[in-house]
Amino acid sequence: MSQTVNSEINNDIWKPSKSPWLVALPTIFAAFMFVLDETIANVALPHMAGSFSVSREESTWILTSYLVASGVAITAVDWFSKLMGRKNFFIFSVILFTLSSVLCGISNSIGMMIFARILQGFGGGGLLPVSQAVLLESFEPRERGQAMAVFGLVIVVAPIVGPVLGGWITDNYSWPWIFFINLPFGILTVYLAKIFLEDPPYARKQKNVKLDTAGFFLLTVWLATLQVILDKGNNADWFNAPWICRLSIICVLSGFLFFVSQMKQNSLVDLRVFKDRNFVAGTIIQVVIMAVLLASVAILPQFLQSIMGYTAFLSGLTIMPRGIGALSASVLFGLLAKKVDNRLLAIIGLALIGTAGLKFGFLNLQISSVNIAIPNFIFGLGMGFAMMPLVSLSVATLANSQMTNASGLQSLLKNIGGAIGTSIVTTMISRFSQVHQFMMVGHLNPLNPVFDAKVTATKAALSSYMHSSIASFAAQYSMYGELIKQSTLWGFMEAFRICGLAAIVVIPLVFLIKNFPKENSD
Repeated sequence: MSQTVNSEINNDIWKPSKSPWLVALPTIFAAFMFVLDETIANVALPHMAGSFSVSREESTWILTSYLVASGVAITAVDWFSKLMGRKNFFIFSVILFTLSSVLCGISNSIGMMIFARILQGFGGGGLLPVSQAVLLESFEPRERGQAMAVFGLVIVVAPIVGPVLGGWITDNYSWPWIFFINLPFGILTVYLAKIFLEDPPYARKQKNVKLDTAGFFLLTVWLATLQVILDKGNNADWFNAPWICRLSIICVLSGFLFFVSQMKQNSLVDLRVFKDRNFVAGTIIQVVIMAVLLASVAILPQFLQSIMGYTAFLSGLTIMPRGIGALSASVLFGLLAKKVDNRLLAIIGLALIGTAGLKFGFLNLQISSVNIAIPNFIFGLGMGFAMMPLVSLSVATLANSQMTNASGLQSLLKNIGGAIGTSIVTTMISRFSQVHQFMMVGHLNPLNPVFDAKVTATKAALSSYMHSSIASFAAQYSMYGELIKQSTLWGFMEAFRICGLAAIVVIPLVFLIKNFPKENSD
């Protein structure tokens, strides 16, 4: 008994032998790399789709496979830390992330790219949880706020830099270089980790460590099959395809068995945190926000490049105000957090996200960059105001001993939400575009005076360059091309509106959250 007490005391008073700011360096570099790769590939997605000769829907696997793999890896962070020691696991994760980034850059097919992104996601899945734990342990309690503020700033800056840097590299070099740039950062991070990181007594390598193999297998099967269904379901006409039906049965069964196994053992995740009302409501809202965020970030560059004709760099530049809005929100939140009910700030944030989504939903083909920048700034402002209070409120009524499990489970669900949101929104664009094309095509007939006048004018302009019969065909074909472009525009607009409405719909859940919880202790 006395040994246990002494061990707990030693754990509490343990501090690294080096300056905590030096310890923070490798964790900040690692977090920056991981978050950067969530957004840097978005603006290059059309270029990758062209290189691999795949459709827009298929190219989103490059984004979603990364999210799902990192979500699966999060659940095994504790086990790997005990098996290898946390410092060794951190270094292993950085090496795997870096090598898989190189593999992404040399990929010559969509299958090879998805495999490389899965490896990259597995490598990156442990970087954020370990980085946060290291920072919290290394700094004195009075300095933790400052350390997490710097860490949070990195998390905010990376999504700002990602689309701009990715666009610039894609336009001036080629898309593989957006992955190759991870190589020097990865080497530097490993070097700094070897020098500065230390394992506290409770994070060192342990003997007789066992993994819940069955639970981990069921989780992987559940998430993998769910992602395949969401990504390929639209092209396969959903449940009209027998293989989608069979895969859906496997998905539902594996998901059910996973949750049953965890309710009995709690070996991978402790589901008892779902008894806490704050955690349930806060997590649901954050999952929706993450789905809206990653879905909009995935389709906005595609809209700007395929419909508006923007370059990859310019499309990334127009997304930059979103990060500036999030940065502004972090400053304002710091000033208002102690003066204003945090639930009110969360409601304002969700309302701003909804407003931005609806503003995106009423764009047209005659817009300027300002029309994209303003909703992006509003969106970023809303993200900051919504996420910062919700992260703390969702775990405020949990005991300290539940924090690590709750944060990991929340990260897993947010990753799943982001992957599902990205897949669903690409399906919506495809389906809504077809619906609007069906509604509009009836107007392309000679009995429509507007259509007839435009075809006649276009035919007259082309007749001086080609035979009149060919000019007539080309004029009608150009009008059909405009119809396709307009119907696709409407498909994007419908998707943006639904994203905005999703953020507004979850606002009532904020009222289920307690703002002044009683303090908990271990």
